[in-house]
Amino acid sequence: MKVAIAGAGAVGRAIARELLQNEHDVTLIERDRTHIDVEAVSGATWLHADACELDDLERAELQTFDVMVAATGDDKANLVVSLLATTEFAVNRVVARVNDPRNEWLFNDDWGVDVAVSTPRMLASLVEEAVSVGDLVRLMTFRQGQANLVELTLPDDTPLAGKAVRRLQLPRDVALVAIIRGKRVIVPEPDDPLEGGDELVFIAPEEAERELHSAMKVPV
Repeated sequence: MKVAIAGAGAVGRAIARELLQNEHDVTLIERDRTHIDVEAVSGATWLHADACELDDLERAELQTFDVMVAATGDDKANLVVSLLATTEFAVNRVVARVNDPRNEWLFNDDWGVDVAVSTPRMLASLVEEAVSVGDLVRLMTFRQGQANLVELTLPDDTPLAGKAVRRLQLPRDVALVAIIRGKRVIVPEPDDPLEGGDELVFIAPEEAERELHSAMKVPV
């Protein structure tokens, strides 16, 4: 997969290293020459350019990339990068970093964003996930806010213990994608039984979250 990353700060470099470990083709685009350090991410292609400038993105041949990651520390810049990547270069997937959670509402389809990643919100969600039992916790929003990755930890005394996955009465368009049980990550099969303490990970539209929460508290 060919990935362009706008912004070669600590976040952009960390993303690049992870992608390179998974054998992806990564290009880092950085407008501040003093931030360019080829040795810091030696497997990436470095480009001194402004990802908010159409001419520079044309020089980078952005239309040949599969994914654009807008990872600068400036929300305005990340929105502009996302919009250009989508409207001018038809990049298939645009992931944008949200620095200020108050701006999260802007990171949607109108600005060409497929997935918005808010580090403060994600950290808060992980804290909630660590201490919340029986409550639905939103971990991430996908695809212009039409679907969310949510988690629910079953109480030890859940009435669902021993019930098979196929017997869960999930709301429409909700999918159980993983069961985390201790150190195991289980891809659920219809006959797999649930246990108290299981962390259930779902993909669900926002309008179905309340119904999902209620369904997981009721025996089936």
